[in-house]
Parts: sequence; structure tokens; C-alpha cells
Amino acid sequence: MQSNMEFWNAFSRPPTTALKPISGGRLKGKTDINPQWRYQAMTEKFGPIGFGWKYTIDRLWTEDGPNGERMAFAQVSVYVAHESTWSDAIQGIGGAAMIAMEKSGLVGSDEAYKMATTDALSVALKMLGVAAEIYLGNFDGSKYRTEAPAAEEPVHDKVVLAKFFGARTMDELGAVWASLDAEQRRKHADVKDARKAEINAKADRDTFVDEMEAQG
Repeated sequence: MQSNMEFWNAFSRPPTTALKPISGGRLKGKTDINPQWRYQAMTEKFGPIGFGWKYTIDRLWTEDGPNGERMAFAQVSVYVAHESTWSDAIQGIGGAAMIAMEKSGLVGSDEAYKMATTDALSVALKMLGVAAEIYLGNFDGSKYRTEAPAAEEPVHDKVVLAKFFGARTMDELGAVWASLDAEQRRKHADVKDARKAEINAKADRDTFVDEMEAQG
């Protein structure tokens, strides 16, 4: 091998045509990579699948999730041929929702194992460097990211949120605020202000209704 980075550098940066920004869900802001490009990149470097590279599906299984949900998982092994020698197994495990809770209720997918296998292949192939610049955060599909990362948005604690939205009066809201430490206050100042505005607005509406009833 000419260099330890030979394979890695060959397909670390995918073309923009293979990339799509993820605009929703828990992966919002990340970049989706077309799986077909991965297979094309492997074929360009090693040759047709089955001759220059190949994979096996070693295991398929499911795991129960909360509220009746179920996840499908796949474990694969990828092999590449180099200088007339097949590599050891390059393994990857991936998953996908088989039964997911949506607004309309539980919804099943008949492609869960296929999606889990695709996910597992992406995990294995990135060990070789496929789309590495995306996973490293160095490239977003349009430019290299050389500037310092932006400060992370504060993450709201669900328990604290429940306390805020459970407050019905300004006194109760003040008690919630007083119970928080400095870090929690920093994270939830916007929530406190929003809840304060809601409580005041409700108080104004109640006062108006009382006045109208008194006049009636």
C-alpha cells in the first residue's frame, strides 16, 4: 500500500450531489449521505461488488422500545480486496424503526431490516474513510468548516420545563425560579419569561371577563 491514508483520502469527501441537509427530527442540521454514492465510491476504488469488495449480513434482530415501539438491527461485515488479498472483516451495526409511534398511533415499516442494513454498511464503510469529512464535521456539502463552532443552544431540562408550565400564578412561578441553581437559570431564562407572559395574559383575560360579567 502506498500510504496508510490511500483509501481514506480516495473517498473522504463526497460530491455535493450525494448530500442533502436534514431539516427535521433529532438529526436536524446534520447532512444525509446518499447510500448509493457510497457503493459507487467503493466500486471506483476496489472494483465491482463481489470481486473487489463484498459484504455479508451476519445478524438481524429486533429490540423492543417504549410504548409498543420496536427497533430492527443489522450487523454486517465488509471485505475489500487489495493486492490479491481479502481484508479481515470490517464490521458495522445499524438500526431502524420497525414499529414507531407517530401522531396517528403505532406505524409499522416493512423496510426496517433493509434500512438497518444500509445503516450498518454506512458504519462499516466510514471506517475506511467513506464520507469521512462529513463525519469529522469538516465539510457540510458546500464549504469546508474552518471557523470556530457556534456556541450550543441551551438544552432545556424536561423536569424543569414541567415545573414552569405547572405554575399557574406569579407566586408559583417565582417559587420555581427560586429553586433553580445558576446553570439552570441560564438555560431556562427564556422559558421563565415566556411563562410569565402567559400567566399575565391569562390574568388580564380573567379580569376582563369578571368586569364584563359584573356589568352584565
